[in-house]
Amino acid sequence: MLRIAVPNKGSLSEPSAAMLHEAGYRQRKDRRELVLIDADNQVEFFYLRPRDIAVYVGSGRLDIGITGRDLLLDSGARAEEIMRLGFAASTLRYAARPGTVTDVSEFGGLTVATSFAGVVAKHLADNAVEASVVHLDGAVETAIQLGVAEVIADVVETGTTLRNAGLEIIGSPILESEAVVIRRPGDTAQETKVQQFLRRLQGVLVARRYVMMDYDISAELVDKAVALTPGLESPTVSPLHDKGWVAVRSMVPVQDAQRIMDELYDLGARAILTTGIHAARL
Repeated sequence: MLRIAVPNKGSLSEPSAAMLHEAGYRQRKDRRELVLIDADNQVEFFYLRPRDIAVYVGSGRLDIGITGRDLLLDSGARAEEIMRLGFAASTLRYAARPGTVTDVSEFGGLTVATSFAGVVAKHLADNAVEASVVHLDGAVETAIQLGVAEVIADVVETGTTLRNAGLEIIGSPILESEAVVIRRPGDTAQETKVQQFLRRLQGVLVARRYVMMDYDISAELVDKAVALTPGLESPTVSPLHDKGWVAVRSMVPVQDAQRIMDELYDLGARAILTTGIHAARL
């Protein structure tokens, strides 16, 4: 049975559960449930703190896990990213009081407070900066006000929280993060089941990015229409009962669907429909 670590709370929890549900796996109904066995799919889910998942997977206690790239790198665990999941995007940035420092090269001799001490220490070392790093759990915006540090490194989405604390973002991002699937390097004990799991998640990602588009068009215009809807390999083109017309079916990116429908209509296509895709294997 494949043993999988899943975030039990925070911004990673609900999107992870939603993706797993869309991939056909059972998910817990009670947040107090820590272990769930999906016998039909031969999978056992363990609901753990997101920050601990890399440690369990890296130690070999669990086969794979879902966590954030930032948490994986900060853990120092012997685990590696094997798939991006496209949600829970965030950026780790430095911040300080306006007019104090403007770049990481000016941090020498200062103290940086953060919840990601491992990532920040490596980033400072990579930039040849000698600064102290203080690890804090939870919000770090008040660390400067309380005199704990001169600089903080924190996860930033819009920057509103930092601005409200009287701070400004400094320099380039330390790390761009998102939800990822992780695994212990070289572990092939459950290779077949792992690959099946990854294919299911990849199918969900594809289904979220594309819609199926169907339309009717004059046969003499089909080449121009197909140029707008090339599909992944090639669209399906079928003759209609009304001679001189064909039906076309193709996958198109969901963000482009409305524009493509407009262009097809202007070209002469009619009965243009889009339908959602619930699952896919490419």
